[in-house]
Amino acid sequence: MEIKAEIVKKLRDLTGSGMMDVKKALQASDGDFEKAAKLLREKGAQIAASKSARVASQGLIVSYIHPGDKVGVLVELNCETDFVSRNEDFKKLAHNLAVHVAGMHPLYVAPEDVPSDVVKKEKDLYKTQLKGKSKELTEQALEGKLNGFYEAVCLTKQPFVLNQDKKVEDLISEIVGILKENIKIGRFVRFELGVRE
Repeated sequence: MEIKAEIVKKLRDLTGSGMMDVKKALQASDGDFEKAAKLLREKGAQIAASKSARVASQGLIVSYIHPGDKVGVLVELNCETDFVSRNEDFKKLAHNLAVHVAGMHPLYVAPEDVPSDVVKKEKDLYKTQLKGKSKELTEQALEGKLNGFYEAVCLTKQPFVLNQDKKVEDLISEIVGILKENIKIGRFVRFELGVRE
């Protein structure tokens, strides 16, 4: 099957994957662009999962000042090697995460960072709202409401501000698939003029 160069380029631009990976994905999907893109995303997620236990002690800290000079953000993004920290894809990810933090105002990096007393308060509130429902329905609704809470306050669970079709964790997985290293958000801080938290 012949795969046209412009299709390979378009898919590379969309996913950031290497040329050989793109060609393999297109061949595996019989030239179907959408299926190939999905295959590449899945491959990136698998690579991210396999790398997640590796130590990410290198990286960089980026700053972003939102137009109007009323909101500023610092983000620490970690990777395994200094070499990757200088990579343009890594730097772009760090910048995009800072833009996201400025616009979406997350409070925590990931669900495991939310203090247990905060989670307990949320659960108690939801249980009160669900009083009188069956136990099975309550458990399902509680899980859904808690996931919604995490999506509202956790950076990794939020829809990415520049592309609402993917979550921040998916964006990170894509870059891990490209760079083949573990990438983690170390921490972030958001400053807003006149707001004290």
